[in-house]
Amino acid sequence: MIKLVLDCLLLLPLLLIFLLESLLKSFIPKKRKSVAGEVVLITGAGHGIGRLTAYEFAKLKSKLVLWDINKHGIEETAAECRKLGAQAHAFVVDCSNREDIYSSAKKVKTEVGDVSILVNNAGVVYTADLFATQDPQIEKTFEVNVLAHFWTTKAFLPAMMRNNHGHIVTVASAAGHTTVPFLMAYCSSKFAAVGFHRALTDELAALGRTGVKTSCLCPNFINTGFIKNPSTR
Repeated sequence: MIKLVLDCLLLLPLLLIFLLESLLKSFIPKKRKSVAGEVVLITGAGHGIGRLTAYEFAKLKSKLVLWDINKHGIEETAAECRKLGAQAHAFVVDCSNREDIYSSAKKVKTEVGDVSILVNNAGVVYTADLFATQDPQIEKTFEVNVLAHFWTTKAFLPAMMRNNHGHIVTVASAAGHTTVPFLMAYCSSKFAAVGFHRALTDELAALGRTGVKTSCLCPNFINTGFIKNPSTR
């Protein structure tokens, strides 16, 4: 109970700052970035956050490149994006496999063109305690949730740097800032994803590539099918 009260007291000043910021932005709105015509690649676009993100980019008239390991799911997403008026190219890609990522990236460059917005969204999660989590599950968690970010970024960032134009989005998680029992591998991988974003941001700044932007999204637990009825305090 005492911890809950302390947490609330720490939250209050933050809430005040955010409310004042929102109030200011309502009177002085920031000009929104146009993504019309941008080539947007979204990993894990066959369901959940990736699918809904694709729909939003489709509404904004982006050209979509959709990756997922699930052929049926990715084709459904692509079909809906086309109904929304966008060009959509679906690729079946295993984001736990580095060579599959690199070979698929070559196909994208040849068939679609240079990617200007990369949304690293693909993720996996296994719910179990440390000893019940199988070694291959731990490896796959890191392969998809963070190592794939390295491979996709290495594949598509060079063109962005040449043009000094682009955007790399890291979809991490609130679990990249706090820990949850029975999600040790997942939380660890998301902490790594947040670190990847921060290091990439600093490296681009040090290289003077001010036109290549970065964003890191850290949503709370969402019912995407990986975890049934997710909830935290």
